[in-house]
Amino acid sequence: MNALVATNRNFKLASRLLGLDSKLETSLLIPFREIKVECTIPKDDGTLASYVGFRVQHDNARGPMKGGIRYHPEVDPDEVNALAQLMTWKTAVANIPYGGAKGGIGCNPADLSVSELERLTRVFTQKIHDLIGIHTDVPAPDMGTGPQTMAWILDEYSKFHGYSPAVVTGKPTDLGGSLGRDAATGRGVLFATEALLNEYGKSISGQRFVIQGFGNVGSWAAKLISEKGGKIVAVSDITGAIKNQKGIDIPSLLKHSREQRGVKGFHGGDPIDPSSILVEDCDVLIPAALGGVINRENANAIKAKFIVEAANHPTDPEADEILSKRGVVILPDIYANSGGVTVSYFEWVQNIQGFMWDEEKVNNELRTYMTKGFKDVKEMCKTHNCDLRMGAFTLGVNRVARATVLRGWEA
Repeated sequence: MNALVATNRNFKLASRLLGLDSKLETSLLIPFREIKVECTIPKDDGTLASYVGFRVQHDNARGPMKGGIRYHPEVDPDEVNALAQLMTWKTAVANIPYGGAKGGIGCNPADLSVSELERLTRVFTQKIHDLIGIHTDVPAPDMGTGPQTMAWILDEYSKFHGYSPAVVTGKPTDLGGSLGRDAATGRGVLFATEALLNEYGKSISGQRFVIQGFGNVGSWAAKLISEKGGKIVAVSDITGAIKNQKGIDIPSLLKHSREQRGVKGFHGGDPIDPSSILVEDCDVLIPAALGGVINRENANAIKAKFIVEAANHPTDPEADEILSKRGVVILPDIYANSGGVTVSYFEWVQNIQGFMWDEEKVNNELRTYMTKGFKDVKEMCKTHNCDLRMGAFTLGVNRVARATVLRGWEA
């Protein structure tokens, strides 16, 4: 099932639980604006190349729209729509004053030189500069983009509007990026997992974890969980997978992964088939890679008691049903991985104030938001007698619906 169908389905279920009328439901689903632009640049060899840039701005009832920009060859409009909508609910669950957006350019960044990527980013910014802005739409990095991409957008945007560091987040710290932003999603996963285990009278220490994906989110989650006494028994990434029932030495694995560009060949564990990572024996499973990895084919074989969704949309709705029947507790992505967008909000706040925080303040504020978020989700679970996914969706949808009605926008 594709991401848009699944997101719409969750939205409809939440809307029914909340008793929203059909007109309000329709107006909440329709994107505020969809932008598509042609970006033509001279390549290094002097030839011209054209790419399609786009931005879906889903909802701005609660504040400026917020969401990543990805550079990827297969940019599916449905997926971008789903991710923009997901950002609307995610920012509402985190209770930060944003709506949702998503965008990017259909290109393969690996095939472009640094100077070609810079020209492409600047042309894209020229085309959309009057449609984004500090109080309109604030982009961030996503697949295939990073702090340098944000620096180019900031510079190009500032040529038209004056120096505006708050127009993008995820910037280099030298240009107003926030301390703690790099670790934010992984640290949010730690705080979310702590809150969940706490509910069951458990703590991170002594639990066995399996982490699928060892990119930014997976590697930070692994580092922080192991520092808290969690035992990480298996890890995988695109290069391979390793397992060690006694617990993997995470600092050594991080060093190996940096040097060898992946976990493959790490001697502190036995190599296993990467496709079996999700069904390894553990207490907590953390999918931190791609969407749709937990499906009806493997849901019955999963041994974890808890699943913390660090990736976007890793669990198919069919798998959701199978797992909940089996009593597996799933902490949904729109809450579990909201640490990144929460610290992006802190970055935006610091830029607007022109006053930067130290890293300790960033991390403490993040803990406060994640802990409060879990309490709010649990309240909705009690009110509507539903699981955590529906608790999070009803919480997010309800906040956006209330803002929409209060502003007099309902159809």
